[in-house]
Amino acid sequence: MTRLIPTLLTTASLALLAGCASLSPDGNSAEIAILSAGPTAGARVQLSRDDDEATRTAVQALLAKPLDADAAVRVALLNNPGLHASLAALGISDAERVEAGRPPNPHLALGRMVEGGKVEIERGLSFDVLGIFTLPWRARAADRQHELAKLEAAQDVVRLAASTRKAWVEAVAAQQTAAYMADAKEAAEASGELARRMARVGNWSRLQQAREQLFLADATAQLARAQQSAVRSREKLTRLMGLWGTQVQYRLPARLPDLPAAPADLPDVEARALRGRLDVRAAVASTRNLADSMGLQQVSGYLDGLTLGYVRNTTFDNAAGTKEIKRGWEVEIPLPLFDWGGARHARAQAVYMQSAARVREVAVNARSEAREAYHAARTAWDIARHARDELVPLRKFISEETLLRYNGMLLGVFDLLADTRAQILTVNSAIEAQRDYWLADTDLQMVLSGTSPGGIAALTSSPGLPGGQAKGH
Repeated sequence: MTRLIPTLLTTASLALLAGCASLSPDGNSAEIAILSAGPTAGARVQLSRDDDEATRTAVQALLAKPLDADAAVRVALLNNPGLHASLAALGISDAERVEAGRPPNPHLALGRMVEGGKVEIERGLSFDVLGIFTLPWRARAADRQHELAKLEAAQDVVRLAASTRKAWVEAVAAQQTAAYMADAKEAAEASGELARRMARVGNWSRLQQAREQLFLADATAQLARAQQSAVRSREKLTRLMGLWGTQVQYRLPARLPDLPAAPADLPDVEARALRGRLDVRAAVASTRNLADSMGLQQVSGYLDGLTLGYVRNTTFDNAAGTKEIKRGWEVEIPLPLFDWGGARHARAQAVYMQSAARVREVAVNARSEAREAYHAARTAWDIARHARDELVPLRKFISEETLLRYNGMLLGVFDLLADTRAQILTVNSAIEAQRDYWLADTDLQMVLSGTSPGGIAALTSSPGLPGGQAKGH
């Protein structure tokens, strides 16, 4: 009995220390914001798990003016239901962490047995000694598991921010393209109307008129496709921001942001990815967690239970009017006759080796994706700059010269209309190149600070100068 007192005192001490562990008051939102800090994650915005009045007010304030990319990311971080679900899962992990740090409850057993005139009352108090002994390992494992959960939640934030930014780029580019295709249709309508008039007076053949009508029909179809693409891109952005009702009437800028003066120069792009990527940190943390849990496996490999109990039995003899009290202790331990824990230990080693291999795989993929994303961003910037500084100015010069020759009656009206159509298509190509750069830049930021983008999309090949379409009239 004297040896049981230190055990009880130890249990009480552990219970007191365990009481210090508590749930995170903000649901770990501040830590998630720090982990996901960066231009892609939009970490300056405080994450919110509740659709409360403050969140709605903040969303409405952001939607009150034309929505830029940063504002779209802020709205998504505040309002996306999927992110709220991720943060709720993080709250579950936090509760499990606190629960795992507390010692197991003692068990109280009561019994009453009657034999003739005798009544026996049994009282027993038992403690899970193995659970108390392994409490430090279980608490550390739960803490590390919660750290993994925070890294996973931070990756969800980064993915959502990157997806929202890319959806914004696509929506603005599609809207801008639809506007230019509307201009192309107007030019086709003007050309078609002029062709009908000239054909009516006999100055234009039916073949030439049919070609103009075909171009008008093609321009009408392209405008419809461009408008549908704009609607699809906008709805994708709307879903990511979690908007509905009157909120879907938000306004987008008329055009994409200008290209930066120079692309990012990142000679240490691989090192940046290994330092900053959340999936690399998560893989390393998972392997460390498994390595630490192997110590617990070795301790509990032979024993899966050890219970120490204090027993007090009182027997009442009603006939003799006497009472007899028995006190003592008992230990319950499973006998490892069939399972010595070898299989569990082997499984733990195999799981650890699997996790270590995955760390190497994630590191290799991170290096490769960083190189690929960096090269894609540089190439996209070169293409977009070439379209802005070479193709568009050349097409503008050609259009100005064509207009001068038309004013001098050296070219006909159809040459002028054809050149106008070619200029519009060239501008559309420049818009696509500018869009591709901002998409590639978003992928690069995600690769460096977040996680794998799930395969970097190939650069959209911009069509060549559509000047050939100006011929054949």
